[in-house]
Amino acid sequence: MSATAPAVTGSGGRQGGASRRRLARLAAVQALYQLELNPGLGTEAVIREFVRDRLGREIDGELYGEADAELFADIVRGVRGDRERLDETLSAALSEEWPLDRLERILRLILEAGAYELARRPDIPPRVTMSEYVGIAYAFFTGSEPGLANGVLDHLARTLRGSEL
Repeated sequence: MSATAPAVTGSGGRQGGASRRRLARLAAVQALYQLELNPGLGTEAVIREFVRDRLGREIDGELYGEADAELFADIVRGVRGDRERLDETLSAALSEEWPLDRLERILRLILEAGAYELARRPDIPPRVTMSEYVGIAYAFFTGSEPGLANGVLDHLARTLRGSEL
């Protein structure tokens, strides 16, 4: 895993919808990670903090790009609210050698967010979801993790939404 998590950065100025959704996904993974590290924090409090203080703001010299706040909040709420079912779905897609509890935390969160979109967001094409979350995996990892993410998300997309591929 890389030494530091990437900032939710953008090029500044007005961004297109795809870029805003890409930044929302990355921010959602970061918010989910924050919630994992601080179990006493509430989901809604973290969502409010990200929307109010991070998205579209400058923090420590890093400009955080504008993100689709609605998509961001939906992913965070969805993963937190449906984690048990998402983890069952992911476990079925993983090999016996790589069970869910063996994955690094951030990789599990990336997969949960991707699984949530594939299962609960029919308005987003499955190939877009797969591509976006594999890209996020590359932002955090330099080893085999992005390939694992690609394989798992491809399996889930074919299982959950095969007719769209």
